[in-house]
Amino acid sequence: MGTDMSGFLEYRAAQGGREAAWSTAHDLSSLNDIRNYDAFGCLFGVRNYANFRPLAANRGLPADASATVTARFAQLTEWYGEDGFHGTTWITWAEVKAVDWDELAEKTDSRLHQYRQTPDGLRMTGKASWSPAFAEAVGLETGEHRNWPEGSQWLVGDTLYRAVTIRRRHAVTETGEWQPVWKAMEALAAQHGDDNVRLVVWFDD
Repeated sequence: MGTDMSGFLEYRAAQGGREAAWSTAHDLSSLNDIRNYDAFGCLFGVRNYANFRPLAANRGLPADASATVTARFAQLTEWYGEDGFHGTTWITWAEVKAVDWDELAEKTDSRLHQYRQTPDGLRMTGKASWSPAFAEAVGLETGEHRNWPEGSQWLVGDTLYRAVTIRRRHAVTETGEWQPVWKAMEALAAQHGDDNVRLVVWFDD
């Protein structure tokens, strides 16, 4: 099993002469249902193996959440209990717009990046939080993890293991699964204002 994300896009606007309140615009699953731990960590501090400074971690459910979000949260609590989900938080479009996507993580990725030599050069094949072959080669005990300095690398068989510090744009790419979310938030902000559009999320394992 892994960790998945759920949530809603909300906007704040006055309706029928009443004070401005938050309403639901989109279910997040209709825009992005991809499990991407680097993005989860970069944005919300969940499964943060890449060691980013999270943008919006553990803020909780907004006290003024829309009726749809409040009802959904109550339903989940009834079904699964308060321990059935975690990492509840939110982020506004104004905050997303202000992100420096070139910002580096605070230290190297906890998972060593793996590469294979090809006729076109090195090709990344994955990330390893634990590799028996690597552990044996460098003398790690079973289950032991270390934070290796940036650029450290080892060739074990035909696999190159390298310690890498990634940037935010590597976790949340310009053409990746988050673009539909950003475009939807941008469109809402054009109508309601940057601070009046937010994404509310939570996670389950």
